[in-house]
Amino acid sequence: MLRAIVGPTAAGKSDLALEIAERSGAEIVALDSMQVYRGMDIGTAKPTAAERARVRHHMLDLVTPDERYDVQRFLRDLAPVLDDLRARGVAPLFVGGTGFYLKVLTTGLFSGPDVDLELRARLMQRARVEGDSVLHGELARVDPAAAARIHPNDTKRVVRGLEVYLQTGEPLSSRQTQWDPASPARARHLVGVTAEPEVLDRRIHARALAMLTAGWPEEAARVRATTGFGESAVQALGYAEALLVHDGSLSIAAAADQIARETRQFARRQRTWYRKFEDIVWLTQEGEKTQRGDLVAAALSQLHLAPT
Repeated sequence: MLRAIVGPTAAGKSDLALEIAERSGAEIVALDSMQVYRGMDIGTAKPTAAERARVRHHMLDLVTPDERYDVQRFLRDLAPVLDDLRARGVAPLFVGGTGFYLKVLTTGLFSGPDVDLELRARLMQRARVEGDSVLHGELARVDPAAAARIHPNDTKRVVRGLEVYLQTGEPLSSRQTQWDPASPARARHLVGVTAEPEVLDRRIHARALAMLTAGWPEEAARVRATTGFGESAVQALGYAEALLVHDGSLSIAAAADQIARETRQFARRQRTWYRKFEDIVWLTQEGEKTQRGDLVAAALSQLHLAPT
């Protein structure tokens, strides 16, 4: 059985998950494509040492920021974690905002070609030089169905769509119908945590400002000076602005405003992903209007977890 707490960034899912895990004896499995990177802690809102002391967390700090990390590797790394939890009789509680990972966990992964790193590098370079819209236009000509689903600024997915077509001669959209029949939709209980738009917007801005004043610029500079940012880690929101703050090119206030704008756009994309899951039970946090005990009780009930 798959249990997950999901939702847009800054909605409060991590805090709720900590309470749920503490009350039920579950352990948290991060469903986040950026928290896998060691040293990228503040900027990815990774659980703190104190939070990890309260509840055991998994799927964090797996690779260095210069390494490429994708969903195939996520599944490989996840397998022994779930084996260990199963052997100990502990319920895994998936928590995070990477909707594609949730999709793969519930319906399987389509069979695609191995990544051609040289081809990917060429396409990424073209995106930087010619612009995302040019590559999205090419994808629209060879795979209109995929292009209609992928935002023109989502460089990673646009490039992957073109990769698949150039490697196989087949559209990505046709291959994505080939979900593994051996991995049917699994029994699942999904809780979504969100907030009213104006509340979420305030939280996003406040969090960006707090992270910038808590050492995010210095963290970004350490990554740049050591491993550097690889093709996956470089897509983490806000690190470019954090580096500008460190280098004196941008004020903390201006960076917080810019990061908040980008994060709000990202949150909208997350909500679009979650529309694919009709069985998510949404719980809305409305600041002082929400009774914390009621929220926790509702989540425990929906996740079919009993307090210990």
